[in-house]
Amino acid sequence: MTTALLWFCALGCGLLAGLYFSFSVFIMIALDRLGPAAGAAAMNSINAVILRSLFMPVFLLTSLASLVLAAIGVLRWGEPGAALSIAGGLCYFVGMFVVTMAFNVPLNNQLQSSQAADVEANWRRYVAVWTRWNHVRTLASLAASALFIAALVA
Repeated sequence: MTTALLWFCALGCGLLAGLYFSFSVFIMIALDRLGPAAGAAAMNSINAVILRSLFMPVFLLTSLASLVLAAIGVLRWGEPGAALSIAGGLCYFVGMFVVTMAFNVPLNNQLQSSQAADVEANWRRYVAVWTRWNHVRTLASLAASALFIAALVA
């Protein structure tokens, strides 16, 4: 069971790291080049679609599984890979899930509820702040994937 969870998390975290990486290095830049109104409309569309896509089960299940792996690591402290499982689970849950819920989602909600005049005024700030927190999610997801792989090897 633990091995299956480690594989699931290693792959799921890697998938999400790639998605977040894409947003950080080219998607947000492309949306910004569209201008505030078009960029905001496109981002709002992405946010609506992503909630009803395969992203959500992967996002939620890897978050839950990472916490389970951290707990297993605590219960099996001293065994090979236990510390790596704890580190991977906490890194992913805090650096990806908590950051998403505390920063990226509220920014998305603000963007969604903005009036046309507000979008023009707030778009640059949205792009900068949202992307900064997305960098954190990217690095946390990639680090967690590596830690889960290391736990498998251990």
